[in-house]
Amino acid sequence: MKTTFEREDALKYIENSDAAKIHRNLSVARLVEEAIRRNEAPLASSGALSVVTGVYTGRSPQDKFIVADGGSAERIDWGSVNQPIEQAQFERLYQRALEYMQSKELFVFDGFAGADPNYRLPIRVINEYAWQNLFARQLFIRPEAHELEQFSPQFTVIALPELRADPQQDGTRSETFIVISFEKKVVLIGGTHYAGEMKKSIFSVLNYLLPMQGTLPMHCSANVGERGDVALFFGLSGTGKTTLSADPNRRLIGDDEHGWFEGGVFNFEGGCYAKCIGLSREMEPQIWEAIRFGAVLENVVVDEASGTPDFAAATLTENTRAAYPIDYIPDAVIPGMAGHPSAIIFLTADAFGVLPPISKLTKEQAMYYFLSGYTSKLAGTERGVTHPEATFSACFGAPFLPLHPSVYANMLGDKINRHETRVYLVNTGWTGGPYGVGERISLRYTRAMITAALDGAIERAPLAVDPIFKLAHPVELPGVPKNILNPQAAWSDSAAYEEAARGLARRFVANFKKFEGMCPPCL
Repeated sequence: MKTTFEREDALKYIENSDAAKIHRNLSVARLVEEAIRRNEAPLASSGALSVVTGVYTGRSPQDKFIVADGGSAERIDWGSVNQPIEQAQFERLYQRALEYMQSKELFVFDGFAGADPNYRLPIRVINEYAWQNLFARQLFIRPEAHELEQFSPQFTVIALPELRADPQQDGTRSETFIVISFEKKVVLIGGTHYAGEMKKSIFSVLNYLLPMQGTLPMHCSANVGERGDVALFFGLSGTGKTTLSADPNRRLIGDDEHGWFEGGVFNFEGGCYAKCIGLSREMEPQIWEAIRFGAVLENVVVDEASGTPDFAAATLTENTRAAYPIDYIPDAVIPGMAGHPSAIIFLTADAFGVLPPISKLTKEQAMYYFLSGYTSKLAGTERGVTHPEATFSACFGAPFLPLHPSVYANMLGDKINRHETRVYLVNTGWTGGPYGVGERISLRYTRAMITAALDGAIERAPLAVDPIFKLAHPVELPGVPKNILNPQAAWSDSAAYEEAARGLARRFVANFKKFEGMCPPCL
């Protein structure tokens, strides 16, 4: 049997093995049955499959690598985000994966990333766990039966949680590895059960491929109103993309990843991956109702006797998740395609509690805050993050950008100009003080501010300009207390506010030095 990269693809290689048992494109019901049969996970009272991912309850960005091969090596923005691994090391890991799979029962999903037929990427996902294959089936785009007849994947994801790396031999940092080879069109994942690595790896692949086709890949959710007005919500995990885009008065296009091309926007995925710590039926009814049979609950505390989820509990992690197909959201846009956005919302969870809850940005400020990508990493979204940490993540998605941030920023600036898109900065973080002192801004107030931005009320509201951040923010809006709209007024100690605000402004200035010349400084 061949054992070099001239051989057949991974699935064909395994099919030639006498030991492997392969389940291809099983239905949701069959995958749930297999997960239960194999004691991978029980059902919660809602009918959702409830899984626990062990020590890894978030992404492992320091264990992610890109193979330094062929033409891709010159285009990748190498550094702490995009860490190189040698071709020989990848081949060794790949060979180990093939040998490991020969003795395993495997589950295969064939589908797509990208709702637009002209830009979609055919992908194959190979798993050793049925529940992870269910996750892939629900999160990616499910093909029609006729599309499987001659299906040929352009990228293959192999996720083997029980296969662990040897750092000395394999050139990894730990037992965990997420390795992308653009030349071989393979993603290898091992040593972690966290399913989010699969979806974010394919997002990284699209972030590499689509700019070459004139399409801007974006870490954002999207919805559309009755008038056809499209809104995009940028933000890192935990800032509210899924929650705020699941609006009962608007139709959901997608909750996390989209492309913006000459015809409009399209969803990369066929499902949603909602953070559900503190989830309630009252505040997030659409997400609550979506957690039913076919959904996957990840690291949610579930009562052993009744099977009832406790969404308030953070015993396992703050990064509790629910994965479900987008058609579980009433009146979702399927396929996930719509026109050009009329409004863009940058979401930031400000742990210092000094940014206005909503600000109207000029085009120059839009570029500045997009490149800055300021937010706070929320507890549990990455290994080792146990409380909010201030961070700057270029384009609100630096961990997933193989190319230099300027590539994506220039594309966004061009599209904002050509389509006259309005841009707003919304703080979903703290008010009245920093994390640990102030309070998280009420979701009810944030929704009211978003509504004012989308229906045009904010354009008619009186504005004030923050003296430190130079941000124009409304002094009054329907349904929002005035003291919330003015961050300094929400603090009991004005001097403490000013000290914290100037401290954050200095962080912005220091961070933006690496982008000097790309757009005017705004602080």
